[in-house]
Amino acid sequence: MSGQRRQTPTIHDVARQAGVSSMTASRVVNDYPHVSAPVRERVHAAIQTLGYRPNTQARATRTGIAQIGLLYSNPNSSNLSNFLMGAFKQASAGGNQLLIEPTLAHPTPLAAVRKLVEAGVRAIVLPPPLCDDPEVFAYLEREGVPSVSFATATPRSDKASVSVDDFAGARMMTRHLIDLGHVDIAFIRGDRQHSPARRREEGFRETMADAGLAVPDAFVADGDFTYRSGLDAARQLLRASRRPTAIFAANDDMAAAVSAVAHGLGLDVPGELSIGGFDDTPVASTIWPELTTIRQPIAEMAATAVSMAAALIRQDGEDERRHVSAELTLIPRASTAAPR
Repeated sequence: MSGQRRQTPTIHDVARQAGVSSMTASRVVNDYPHVSAPVRERVHAAIQTLGYRPNTQARATRTGIAQIGLLYSNPNSSNLSNFLMGAFKQASAGGNQLLIEPTLAHPTPLAAVRKLVEAGVRAIVLPPPLCDDPEVFAYLEREGVPSVSFATATPRSDKASVSVDDFAGARMMTRHLIDLGHVDIAFIRGDRQHSPARRREEGFRETMADAGLAVPDAFVADGDFTYRSGLDAARQLLRASRRPTAIFAANDDMAAAVSAVAHGLGLDVPGELSIGGFDDTPVASTIWPELTTIRQPIAEMAATAVSMAAALIRQDGEDERRHVSAELTLIPRASTAAPR
């Protein structure tokens, strides 16, 4: 009758439409193995016909397994594998599920967050620059989804976070180069939408000032944390009439690009140019010479963030607004030495 409300299709309706058992239909929906391709096709066709949508919130309540959302912005980052593996390991140990979403697949980062929320995540881990975005926080608060800010340099008092002291890390690297005897030290910025990038530049500049060393405008080049941007910045710095004897790049990907440009120009590293990075990602120990850098324990930080997100779910987001700060370590390797 026209006055009746149309009922939302269930997994049992999908099973009847596909001519399979409800258990088989459920296995297809949850992407379990050991279901033949023809059966999968019938179930997916039934889902399309009926407009069935899995109730992820109900499933989480029923099974006790909570879904945690995880986002990333740069698929080419050498940090990404450590970030994801740390998160996966902790989710597995804690009996939780991760939903991973790349922000570049969406017109805006907020759209990526919205997709995860609509998919039923009950907490979300926000990397830079999402972890500093008031619009994202406002949306999550309206939806009642707690978040953990990952690697923010400006943690909010009302939001859980796991981070490092980017300012202190940049001071360590700059001090290392100064102690080696370098005076003409250049810097390659990261993406200035990211709070860690801003704090790393501030740490560099303050340490140079403390040592009485000038930072000419020509010695600061723009980057965005990508290898490609590091190539452009390195060419700018190394082809100038006055060339620095050391370059500190705000992450390892850009530092690796500096090394490539230096070799292409016939410069000896570290004899004619010392290079420092930040993060200690796998690329730091695969390029030649190996890169002096600041070790940021990304995998451990990601595991901590997932653990905190799970705690927020258990406490309904009220009692786990804590802040964890991971330790940074200077890792001297062969890419830095005293200037000739």
